[in-house]
Amino acid sequence: MQLGALRRNLVCVFGGGGEYSPTDIHSHGGGAQLAALHTMVAYHIREYRPEDYETVRDLFATGMSEYVPTLCVHMLKQPWLILVLVCTFCLLLTSSKSLLLPILAITLLLAVGRQLLGYVWSMYIDQCLQEDLLDIQATYLADKGSCFWVAEADDCVVAIVGARPSEEHQDELMLKRMSVRKDYRGCGIAKALCRAVISFAREHEYRSVVLNTLMVQHEARAMYEGVGFHVYRHYVLPTIYGRLANCTISKYRYDIPSVD
Repeated sequence: MQLGALRRNLVCVFGGGGEYSPTDIHSHGGGAQLAALHTMVAYHIREYRPEDYETVRDLFATGMSEYVPTLCVHMLKQPWLILVLVCTFCLLLTSSKSLLLPILAITLLLAVGRQLLGYVWSMYIDQCLQEDLLDIQATYLADKGSCFWVAEADDCVVAIVGARPSEEHQDELMLKRMSVRKDYRGCGIAKALCRAVISFAREHEYRSVVLNTLMVQHEARAMYEGVGFHVYRHYVLPTIYGRLANCTISKYRYDIPSVD
């Protein structure tokens, strides 16, 4: 095991940048050999710099790509897809009088569906990279009402988050592009980044922080709720793919108490 990985599993020294220093310790079970130990890491939160560009984009794309298997499982639970697969299986079994042909056909359909879903998801990731993540400096740091942060650990960027005014209400700050490298999750970094955004919103007199999550982002949703966000709306993505996949978006809000 590398020294950095060993330290992440055996040592806990939380650090932060400036006013965004986290003060809590989040613990959870480690692997089979380290199940009884707290998983912690020393990290530092700072504003985005131009030299972080490629790392930030790669971290976001990699994190989003990890949802493909979960999306596949979600799709397999859709009633219309189950009906199509069952009908196909029965028709082929009846017509061919062979069990092998329908099994092979269903396997092929599932494989093609997996590739198609992966392709559609990669298109979504590319679209994100061509929007606000195309010019991070201009999108998030050109205006005092928005910002972009990174978390550093073991001398590298391991987590990101951005925030800018909501398009729906100017007194709301939209939290966007939260992503934590897989081997640094469960260490409290995402919660610390959330608090950085909340602190920024309070300083700039926003009334609330809002964000969107997908139905497959179970761990992220639990984390946001742990910080204090609450769901205020659900809706199905209004596209053909969104309706077919029952792609549900959950909107979360964190209300910032008034100082009056």
